[in-house]
Amino acid sequence: MPCEGCMERDNMSTGATMEFLLLGFSELLCLRVLLFLVFLVVHLVTLAGNMMVFMAVVMEPSRPPMLFFLCQLSAIELCYTLVIVPKALLGLIVADGSTISFIGCAVQMHLFVALGGAECFLLVAMSYDRYVAICRPLRYVAVMSKGFCLRLAVVRYLGAFAVALGLTVAVFRLPFCQSRHINHFFCDVPAVLHLACTQSYTLELPLLAACMLLLLLPFLLILTSYVCIAVALLHVTSSVGRGKAFSTCVSHLAITLLHYGCATFIYIRPKSSYSPARDKVVSLVYTNITPLLYPLIYSLRNKEIREILRKMLRRKKIAQLN
Repeated sequence: MPCEGCMERDNMSTGATMEFLLLGFSELLCLRVLLFLVFLVVHLVTLAGNMMVFMAVVMEPSRPPMLFFLCQLSAIELCYTLVIVPKALLGLIVADGSTISFIGCAVQMHLFVALGGAECFLLVAMSYDRYVAICRPLRYVAVMSKGFCLRLAVVRYLGAFAVALGLTVAVFRLPFCQSRHINHFFCDVPAVLHLACTQSYTLELPLLAACMLLLLLPFLLILTSYVCIAVALLHVTSSVGRGKAFSTCVSHLAITLLHYGCATFIYIRPKSSYSPARDKVVSLVYTNITPLLYPLIYSLRNKEIREILRKMLRRKKIAQLN
């Protein structure tokens, strides 16, 4: 049932007349300047790190599947941070929070969910790549062909954007109360749902369905891949060979744990346990720290990435000397 004081919304005019206020970190006014500088530095380093990995892979003529996936991961993280962080930085400049239009909030939510979902599906593709490399090494080239990887990419992005569109439409068709203050630094799904003028649990069903498709299903597929990998490694008699095979999975496992740990905490829970302060801290890690760590993890762990970066530095030095 709608709550008392709900806004009477005309779907034809809402986008032009309705605005939300992103409160961000307005309760930490004394730390606003420090937070702005920290966020800005982290954002610039994140953009530089992911751009460096992206350009390094693009400039490499021979790209094995894992490098192709890393290129996509860096592209997703670049878009991810550009969707969220600039508006969050603006909110730190404005003391009382920054406004965002109804349409702008919906677009930001859609892109955020779509990119996050695409990353989940990308992690599935990367786990399948490791499964084929370890369990079916003789068929690796035939299975992980360029055409197959491209088809995976198309299906991945179309699926993620379709699920995100359905969730966004379901959320923004809800009646919102007169209080349009979003206690967050971006239009996250739980924060916007908290403004809905209804106590019915049905409003959580679209989020639950999206979590099933974008989080639970990919996680089960990743888990299946690693169970098969673990079974295959049990039959490897050489401890050196077992360790070498497992070391190729460490970077992917680290990223998977970071991604799913934060996402599960925020989205797979009932509305009654919503905590704005706690959500903002976890989202801060999810949208700022993990995109910074991804290129560091892969540049340090992936031999091919390290070699490509060394080539780039050598070419740059030679160009400077000439």
